Amino acid sequence: MENNTIVKTIRIGTRGSKLALWQANAVADKLQAAGLDTEIVIISTKGDQILDRSLVKLGSKGVFTEELEVGLREGTIEIAVHSAKDVQSTIPDELELVAFMEREIVNDVLLSFNPDFKLERDSKVMLGTSSTRRRALLKKYYPNVTTDESRGNLQTRLQKLKEGPFEALVLAYAGVVRMGYDHMIVHTFPDDEFVPAAGQGSVAVECARDLEPELKQLIKDAVDHADTHVCLLAERAFLRTMEGGCSIPSFALAKLTPEGNVRIQGGIVSLDGQQHLSEVYEGSQEEAEALGTKLAETILSRGGDKILQEIRSEREE
Repeated sequence: MENNTIVKTIRIGTRGSKLALWQANAVADKLQAAGLDTEIVIISTKGDQILDRSLVKLGSKGVFTEELEVGLREGTIEIAVHSAKDVQSTIPDELELVAFMEREIVNDVLLSFNPDFKLERDSKVMLGTSSTRRRALLKKYYPNVTTDESRGNLQTRLQKLKEGPFEALVLAYAGVVRMGYDHMIVHTFPDDEFVPAAGQGSVAVECARDLEPELKQLIKDAVDHADTHVCLLAERAFLRTMEGGCSIPSFALAKLTPEGNVRIQGGIVSLDGQQHLSEVYEGSQEEAEALGTKLAETILSRGGDKILQEIRSEREE
């Protein structure tokens, strides 16, 4: 089917932050390069509207995606663009993830206005983060570090860093470099120790399952990065089996080996950092989802289920 036979404009649903708009425009650029017309539609989500409560208290499911998915169901947008790590582990049956953009460097980093800031194992500093996973891993590897809630878009967090008690912010490298603040990076956490959240560094494109097949294929061909897609299939299978969202301190990172296999490392850490379970599996690309599922089942059977129960019990108190 020739591109010029598709006359409709692809309306791209996105959150309104600068980073979200960067992601949406990156998708739009690829669609336009494939000969498709695009329109950006800004939609505010619950996660954008409520900034005085932690993500844990908001509930992890669809905090940054639910309103965009309403737009897909109602047909006011053709696709929704998300940070892949924000997409809930289970997608509603009537929707699907059609593409994942090529992944950026996945590491977590520290940002500070002090270029001489150093993070050591015994550092006694306060860091800002809104991530349960990052807080728990900090407690494991940097037990003297304290953390406090830091929510909002990157610009808002940087203002808090300038005014508040934090000496540095813990953030994903991808968002930092995309917004042009990489000159403020003072520490990079190794990704085999500070394993990122499933999907970190990639941009996900979601659509209604009944979107015209020809249009869906054009979107996939224009945007999807095959190697990234395979890795995220493994990570998302892990996340789905763990039944964990962004309020659960689980982690997963899949990479392709030089031989073309998928290697996935994943696990969970308790909120106090005292219990840390991690495992690695490797297999063919065709086994990507099965590897993620097997990894999660192993972690759960080794005590991950008890860690999850303890976290949920604590949250209910």
